[in-house]
Amino acid sequence: MKRIFGLQTAAGFKLFAALGAVVLAIAAAELAYGPVSLSLSEVSSAILGWGDASSTAIVTQIRAPRLLLGIAVGTALALSGCALQGVLRNPLADPGLIGVTGGASVGAAATIVLGDALALELPREIRPYLLPVSAFLGCALVTSFVFRLSRHAGTTSVATLILAGVAINAIAGAAIGVMVYISDDRQLRDLTFWTMGSLGGANWTMVAVTLAVVSVAAAALATLGRALDLFQIGERAAFHSGLNVERTKRNIALLSAIAVGGATAAAGPIGFIGLVAPHMARLIIGPSHRLVLPASALLGMGLLLGSDLAVRNIVPPAEPPIGLATSLIGGPFFLWLLLTRMKGRGLVA
Repeated sequence: MKRIFGLQTAAGFKLFAALGAVVLAIAAAELAYGPVSLSLSEVSSAILGWGDASSTAIVTQIRAPRLLLGIAVGTALALSGCALQGVLRNPLADPGLIGVTGGASVGAAATIVLGDALALELPREIRPYLLPVSAFLGCALVTSFVFRLSRHAGTTSVATLILAGVAINAIAGAAIGVMVYISDDRQLRDLTFWTMGSLGGANWTMVAVTLAVVSVAAAALATLGRALDLFQIGERAAFHSGLNVERTKRNIALLSAIAVGGATAAAGPIGFIGLVAPHMARLIIGPSHRLVLPASALLGMGLLLGSDLAVRNIVPPAEPPIGLATSLIGGPFFLWLLLTRMKGRGLVA
């Protein structure tokens, strides 16, 4: 039977169809279930404009923007994690590894604690977007600095990139600690909840901006499957295979920074999605990045939407931060993966 990327056509189609069906089911549940539960017919009527005012407002103004934001954020984190794991040949790589999330967090924390005076000088229409813009600017500044630091003699050192990211994350943690120390009770509460991540602030304007930013970066990352496969045989071998190694490394890091920066600016830092989704994709679909990238995107959507669905329904109408759910999912999975790898190498009984 004809094969595509090393998988049989029928088998590959069935796997992706199954993943797509799971994501669609979770998306439908995201629209239907919450503090006010709706039937699927009520949801479809609201989307088509035939429903009553209450269900239409719930679906179109609250749940639909939240669903689309979750899709954008899950895709951005999963694709970025997959690409960084591939280019760095490091299964522990994560979108926060190069300091992107830390820079965004500092920008947001500074705005939450110090931004009241600045907000008064801004037009009323711009004030709601001060926090996401600050988070994105923090991400952009950190990315620019890390790249300049890791580039020497025309080449980008992956080791320096990672070490610079570790240093940036440490500095970011200290800066956020200072913000926590000088904040008042209201600012401390806002800062605490933002750093745990949430889709609760979704609105159509935020969704439109986030989708625009993430879509461009995600579409570009999804085309890099062959390049990531070549990186697995080593940079020298990839170069001799015709790959522009330095340009590819720069592009992947830049695209990952854009995607994760946009996602973090909108939803706050959400951990483990970028680490867990690519590993799950490899377990299901195999090692070829041409398939792992789209599978990671689907799994990232499913994991994030499933986590959001759980936190919205576990203790309604209260809503725990989504970062708690992703950590509860990602932490045990990561430990299982670590123990499995150690057992495979004979390091544990």
